[in-house]
Amino acid sequence: MVMSVYVRHSTAASLLNKEGNPVFNRVFSWTMLGCTFLLPLLSLRLLYPRLLSITLALMTLYLLLSTAHEALFCLTLGFTMFFWLQMEHGLSNYSHRKLEDISFTVVLPDSNRKQMTADNIRHAYFFVFFIITAFFGTGNIASINSFDPQSIYCFLTVFNPFVMGSLLLLKIMVPFLMVTCAFRAVDVVVQVPTRSLFLTVLLMSDLMGLHFFFLVQDTGSWLEIGTSISHYVTVMSTTIAIMLLFGVARFLTGTAIISQQEDKTHAQ
Repeated sequence: MVMSVYVRHSTAASLLNKEGNPVFNRVFSWTMLGCTFLLPLLSLRLLYPRLLSITLALMTLYLLLSTAHEALFCLTLGFTMFFWLQMEHGLSNYSHRKLEDISFTVVLPDSNRKQMTADNIRHAYFFVFFIITAFFGTGNIASINSFDPQSIYCFLTVFNPFVMGSLLLLKIMVPFLMVTCAFRAVDVVVQVPTRSLFLTVLLMSDLMGLHFFFLVQDTGSWLEIGTSISHYVTVMSTTIAIMLLFGVARFLTGTAIISQQEDKTHAQ
């Protein structure tokens, strides 16, 4: 993370002096992009080490794609996810188990987990709330069309719509992944059937989509019509993204390059 801050500052200073982006900065940025989804797989699958590794890797990438206060938002979101996990652990029936001893490898099948309760609606609600916060925390849907190109200067300084668009989408997905991985950890802690909890999240998302569908306007100013349509499209796109992100979160939290035997030894 310290190197990311240095590279971000070095790139800005170099471009300000019209010296171009140094080769080292470009190499480091693309290397960190490739390592973002590889380095977490080298850590233990215990709850804290794996979540910390994922958070640091994603924040390092986000720093390289940030221009101003956005990096602080990602840092704040990471602390919020930690406090959310602590809160849900304290309110669960498994609070006697230490979070340090819980592992992503010891996951009971849905048939052996406890039944859904009213508390699980809270888990789903907070997840949907944090997903929306992660999307609108640093801007709105308009930022996709008018984003600051300086955010990708660490990677490239020449106009390339495909690469620039991909980096922008990746930047938007980083906070989503942080929230989804934390939700995956909550699911492991509370020992609720994953399918039931995930369907509850989708139900809430569909209800929001239905609400905004009836608010879509075909009369009035172009601004009112466009705003109503963008709200509906945003909610429905979020529903689709949640399913994809949950699969990525399961991969990041449950996959390890180190042997399972070493993982279990540390857990004991």
